[in-house]
Amino acid sequence: MKAIIVAAGPGSRLNPLTNERPKCLLQVGGKTILERALEALRANGIERIAVVRGYYSQLIDYPNITYYENPNYRENNILRSLFYAEREMDDDFIFSYSDIIFSSETVAKLIECEAEITVTVDINWLQHYDGRDLHPISEAELVKLENGQVVKIGKEVVRPDEAHGEFIGLAKFTKSGAEAMRTAYHRIAEERPAAPFQHAASLEKAYMTDMIQELVDNGSLVQSIDIKGGWMEIDTPQDLERAQRQFIT
Repeated sequence: MKAIIVAAGPGSRLNPLTNERPKCLLQVGGKTILERALEALRANGIERIAVVRGYYSQLIDYPNITYYENPNYRENNILRSLFYAEREMDDDFIFSYSDIIFSSETVAKLIECEAEITVTVDINWLQHYDGRDLHPISEAELVKLENGQVVKIGKEVVRPDEAHGEFIGLAKFTKSGAEAMRTAYHRIAEERPAAPFQHAASLEKAYMTDMIQELVDNGSLVQSIDIKGGWMEIDTPQDLERAQRQFIT
């Protein structure tokens, strides 16, 4: 099992804290956000970890990590960043955003799931938005299920009243699931690279959820594992303050 963490973006909502460093290097309870992710992955025996860097890339420099560079991080988005590490998708792998804090137990649940594509979903997601006025519900990547399978996923794709929960930015692809994603990506890149892609303006501007939705629409079965809280997204100063209060050393 491998892991790929996408850490290329500038995290501008956290300025001035991110004026000269990536968001994943902000400290929460004496450790950076990225360090906490690495610990949760390694606690489950995942040693092959790749990080896609972009903004202030030279500052992300942990040992025993394979690094890939996204030189166009200001022009593209998460999905394109992920594909700079495409060579790592030759086997099972875990995908992760770089601005989330999650537990080793959540990683263990993800690894145990045998589905080709699995997304981690917080079913207590509404509690996460109590008092979170700088990151409104409209920005939640919500998930809708039918017969236990994901049918809709993304921002402003699923109504809150029909949502099973919120995708936290942590997913697993088996070797065959990764191959399905790679095939879809290259097909779209060849046939219509500048055309709208799902809810994105183009493939270059797509989120990970746009690709997951594309796979669902083309017949891939995407399963969810449910968690009840136990994670945090660090997207705004308000989020960072909350996390720091929770992880006081």
